[in-house]
Amino acid sequence: MKHFLRVVTQFFVFLYCKCLWRGLKFVIRKVTGRCELQRICHSNKPGARRTLKIESSLRYSKNELCQSALSAHPDRVEKTIDDIMTLKKVNPDTNPQLGISLQASLFQIVGYRSLVAEVEKLRREPYDCENPDHEEMLMKLWKTLRPDSPLTGRISKQWCEIGFQGNDPKTDFRGMGLLGLHNLLYFAEHDKATALQVLHDSLQPKHRNIPKEASKMSKAEWEQKNFDKAIGYSFAIVGINITDLAYSLLVSGALKTHLYNVAPEMPSLSHFQQTFCYLMQEFHRFWIEEDPCDIMEFNRVRSKFHRRVLRQLKNPDMALCPHFAASDLHLVNL
Repeated sequence: MKHFLRVVTQFFVFLYCKCLWRGLKFVIRKVTGRCELQRICHSNKPGARRTLKIESSLRYSKNELCQSALSAHPDRVEKTIDDIMTLKKVNPDTNPQLGISLQASLFQIVGYRSLVAEVEKLRREPYDCENPDHEEMLMKLWKTLRPDSPLTGRISKQWCEIGFQGNDPKTDFRGMGLLGLHNLLYFAEHDKATALQVLHDSLQPKHRNIPKEASKMSKAEWEQKNFDKAIGYSFAIVGINITDLAYSLLVSGALKTHLYNVAPEMPSLSHFQQTFCYLMQEFHRFWIEEDPCDIMEFNRVRSKFHRRVLRQLKNPDMALCPHFAASDLHLVNL
């Protein structure tokens, strides 16, 4: 019965999309004298709210030109807009703002697609200890986070001081490739004070809030529960993990809300790295708020944090770190 109802529902949705909605759009155009793209640009302010609707309109258009616009090369965006204006019979002389609005939104759309490709390329590139550029980036990370502690050797237990798991960090980059290193270095260089503070707190967490019932416990129970100690984490490992979280938000399209609101035209790698800085700092705060009993709760805390960010990004007016300032990382509602 449930399967039958689902099939019936899908049929009516298909009927609505294919017939009724297109018929309704035709009637609205005749009444208002404006095509759907004109109505979207006229009734929505610049940013995610407008660009997401334009993207949806182009994707579900029955015209191949509109559909192909979503995959246009950045150099052909202006020509694509001219073709769409001609197709929709919109005079650019009497409607100059429409071309400007469409161009800005289409740059954001194709820029997002290019950013996904660029991030994916970095993620797929493995760390190579024989590559001098890779090694230089890794050494920069150490010197930025540990300026007063010279590294005794390339293979050293000192790497654990900034949160790597073993003597050679290259093994920790397997999951996210160079993307993890790029993000960690960006955080350390562009928001050094915050990165150093997060690293310090991860190594020396503050005392936990002790519940009232703890006063009735025996010494053995107290020591077993570690009520007087907060739980830290491995800075670099968590940074790579948060890189994975940011990557999943990007490829799923969830970050469109944020990037369409903060990037006036094409989102770039620096916008993605700024987002990582925000997520890293916010996760640190969230970890302290959750006050986990041990590091085994990391996956639970991460999943809860991920869900919170997804909820925030459902607001089309939301931007995670506006104004591109890593030193001013707080969530605002535009």
